[in-house]
Amino acid sequence: MSPESLEIALPDLPENAAALITLAGGCFWCLEAAYRSVPGVVHCESGYSNGHEPEPDYDSVCGGASGHAEVVQVGFDPNQIDLASLLRIFFALHDPTTLNRQGDDIGSQYRSGIYFETPAQEKVIRQVLVEQAKSFGRPIVTEVAPLSNYWPAEAYHQRYYERHPDQGYCALVIRPKLDKLGLTLPQLLMV
Repeated sequence: MSPESLEIALPDLPENAAALITLAGGCFWCLEAAYRSVPGVVHCESGYSNGHEPEPDYDSVCGGASGHAEVVQVGFDPNQIDLASLLRIFFALHDPTTLNRQGDDIGSQYRSGIYFETPAQEKVIRQVLVEQAKSFGRPIVTEVAPLSNYWPAEAYHQRYYERHPDQGYCALVIRPKLDKLGLTLPQLLMV
């Protein structure tokens, strides 16, 4: 089946998503799969951000030419979950102490990053970074910067784990991360 035949419509950000944060922590399939199951998260979209190309595609990002990171934009209702809690999940999902790498995924597109939209978000991010630094034996190298040049990933990347749970990468990399956090596919399908 070609990627074109897998295309699905990408939803607009729901009105009840009062806040948005953009996170980079390795392959976007992993982060998207996890955040789709978190109560209070009302929107997840895989994409690319903080590079220099205006409309990057998967090939330019994976080749390193665009400077973008693979990211997930997470829309959430702050009445149900706060930014600090979302960030604690983020730090549990990946290793923020490795520069431009998560497991076998190597390159600047797999960097750890938190891209904010407001000064208030940056303040919370900095507080959580200080808190999380105590949990790791090495310095955290997570990039913290204003969101810039975001572009949605191709439709065939959206909800990838949900549609391909038995694919090799999904079964060997994503499923163990979800299991570690007590997240399961049935929960993913409810979001």
